Amino acid sequence: MTHHFASRQLRFFLTAPAPCPYLPEKVERKVFAHLPMADGPTVNDTLTQIGFRRSQNIAYRPACEGCDACVSARIPVADYVFSRSERRVLDRNQDLVRHQVKAAATMEQFELLRRYLSHRHSEGGMADMTWPDFVAMVEDTSVRTHMVEYRLAPEGHGDGALIACALVDQLSDGLSLVYSFYNPEAVKRSLGSLIILDHVQQALSRDIPKVYLGYWVKGSDKMAYKARFNPLEILRPNGWVLMSSRDREPAPRPLEST
Repeated sequence: MTHHFASRQLRFFLTAPAPCPYLPEKVERKVFAHLPMADGPTVNDTLTQIGFRRSQNIAYRPACEGCDACVSARIPVADYVFSRSERRVLDRNQDLVRHQVKAAATMEQFELLRRYLSHRHSEGGMADMTWPDFVAMVEDTSVRTHMVEYRLAPEGHGDGALIACALVDQLSDGLSLVYSFYNPEAVKRSLGSLIILDHVQQALSRDIPKVYLGYWVKGSDKMAYKARFNPLEILRPNGWVLMSSRDREPAPRPLEST
């Protein structure tokens, strides 16, 4: 199928069926398109707003038969009120320094990613990521993107230790968190939540309306954390709507055979 944009036609492709990484006994398929080099930022804006995600120079979204569990989620920052627990997360990390840097891969970032993957996603699809793979993930794109580094406050000269990173796209209506990783041993810092909360703060300070979080998957323990942010908008067939309390209820567990 094709979708019309100002300067060209996009060609969309469908992946072969593969095991779902989020829900057991499910099969996933994705529809994807290559982002053009000339107007990649504009196309990325449009596709993200209708539920696509970016990986390098590819935009994709789920296209699974008989399942619509993957739902795009974003935070409307103007209405966001930080909870007590969220403010505690921010307070616990006051000793970190935030740096926005160019989307240029470094070995320091890669080593942190390897630690994160080995502890948190040792059996995932990225577990065997190599240095060239990481360089491609960070640098192979035509869109407006950057890295955000979180470091311990330096003692003396030089930079403090790198403790978390986020690859972030700048959209016309928001910030899109493409991928984040952090020191898996710093459990008490709640670094995954910190990255999201910090970007809500950054968006508020810069009058940016939305922070895009990618897909929320009801029933997936890996994605359950996204429903904790409130308010949260999710993309339904009729457009973006506020997540309801019913949406936030845990998905029923399948009955176990006896």
